[in-house]
Amino acid sequence: MPDNVVSASAKGASILILLQIGSRAVTFALNQLLLRFLSPELLGMSVQLELFKIGVQYFSRESLRVAAVRRSDGGAQAAINLSYLAIMANIPLGFTFAHWYLSSMDTYTAVPYFAEALRVNQLAAFVELLMEPAYTAVQQNMLYKARAAAEGSSVILKTLTVFGLFYWANKQGINIGVLPFAAGELVNSFTLTAVYWAWTIPVARANNFSLFLSKMKSSPQIEYLFSLFSKPLLWLMGSLFFQTGIKWLLTEGDKLLIATLASLEDQGMYALSANYGGLIARMLFQPIETSARNLFAELCGAPPEESEEQNGDVSKTAAKSTATENVKAASQILVTLLRVYAVVSLLAFTVGPTLAPLLLRLVAGSRWSDSGAGEVLGTYCYYIPFLAINGVSEAFVAATASTKDLRNQSFWMGGNFVVFASSAWLSLRVWKLGAKGLVLANCVNMGLRIAFNLSFIRKFFKERGMVSNALLQGGVEADMDTQEFDVTQILPSMYAVAAAAVVPSILSRTEDVLPVLQRYGIMGELARIAGIGGTLAAVIHRAKVPEGLLDQVQILDLLNRVFMTLTSAFML
Repeated sequence: MPDNVVSASAKGASILILLQIGSRAVTFALNQLLLRFLSPELLGMSVQLELFKIGVQYFSRESLRVAAVRRSDGGAQAAINLSYLAIMANIPLGFTFAHWYLSSMDTYTAVPYFAEALRVNQLAAFVELLMEPAYTAVQQNMLYKARAAAEGSSVILKTLTVFGLFYWANKQGINIGVLPFAAGELVNSFTLTAVYWAWTIPVARANNFSLFLSKMKSSPQIEYLFSLFSKPLLWLMGSLFFQTGIKWLLTEGDKLLIATLASLEDQGMYALSANYGGLIARMLFQPIETSARNLFAELCGAPPEESEEQNGDVSKTAAKSTATENVKAASQILVTLLRVYAVVSLLAFTVGPTLAPLLLRLVAGSRWSDSGAGEVLGTYCYYIPFLAINGVSEAFVAATASTKDLRNQSFWMGGNFVVFASSAWLSLRVWKLGAKGLVLANCVNMGLRIAFNLSFIRKFFKERGMVSNALLQGGVEADMDTQEFDVTQILPSMYAVAAAAVVPSILSRTEDVLPVLQRYGIMGELARIAGIGGTLAAVIHRAKVPEGLLDQVQILDLLNRVFMTLTSAFML
């Protein structure tokens, strides 16, 4: 089972990574042209419209999606029935959010067509929620090609719509405000819903389940409300709802705070930096995180109930052995992902802040880089590793935590938000750091979330009699009294850290000692930084680590399979 599940998850992650690379390549090119028609203020407004739609959708469906992944009570049909609750919840949530935006954000109502754009976004959020039954079927059956087709086509059509409307308005000399962004979201929603349903209708017929609400029969193990909704899933969903609210505040809290504390110009610069800085997270880390969450749920989930005839000592021993092997496989994959991300972080910390402003000048022009967005983007490079490590560790928590653990996580996140809000207020209002301060506040927030995740992981494996150190040495169970999960196991070696520590100094000292490269302007600077960064990567690759720890280049299980299957995925 571990091998099959890992292979399926790796293939799915590979497809999603290719999707992100392909679709982002097209949208990236179009967005560079679009920037020529936008001001920082207009870009800041687009962030608020996007925040509105994300908020409505998040509260409508996030707890339902996590609950459907966490439990398989009733199979795919029970999860599909549950998805209709998201559609119903969207109607009151959409009107509530729209009323709050229009009544509390008076500054934005002065922007042309802001109210109309908001209502279009409200409709787009509802249309996109209509895809939930089909999306649930895709997740339950691991139809990654369907997801790739839907998300790839929708992103491209959305970008084409926004760019086309702004280009037309500019040619006609018409000020249409932020309407193109809302129109793009509506096209995106219609495309997602249409493609998901088109892919899953034949699958539903072949696998004998329905994409519509269907009656379910209760049993001693599973009871259904109104013969439609699994009560265990509903209870789990309820326990997750409060957590999703806190998580939304932490995830989108930077946008809420900057909307309150910063000008539209600052919002635009931060949005640009977040979009460029988050490219790696969206293209690589997010697909791995999504696949890893499903994988950990499969490997670490509770084994199915056995009948009394099967419930002999031999069957119990076999089931326990299988469960142990599954948890061992999950531990190996988790530790490997965290360790590789930690090594990647060295490159982001050392080379990123110098490289990012130059790349922004190259792709967006001097108007944006000179506005201060280049420095913000350089600071954002410190945030990317936090995103990566939190993503995969939080995926493990979401897939394995009990209701009590999720409740504790909610309280922890609530405390995190207080710290985050305080850090943001100090950065924006007291220290006047602008968008750079907000990035640093986000690093504090994400660091606290990672601390909880690692604490949970340590507890999870300790309770099961195994730890990462023992697993890495050969998969032998450890003595819980003498072995514990150690954060230092996922850190790069001291030799790699020492090599990375001197890179900023080398970058600074070589600015004026390579006159040959200076003749080529930005391209020469990029060549210089790339050469130093490549040398650092080679040193990290060759650095030896203490005996018993995983070498940086030894990529196991999921991560290894992800990149090994990228070539074959190109032929899909």
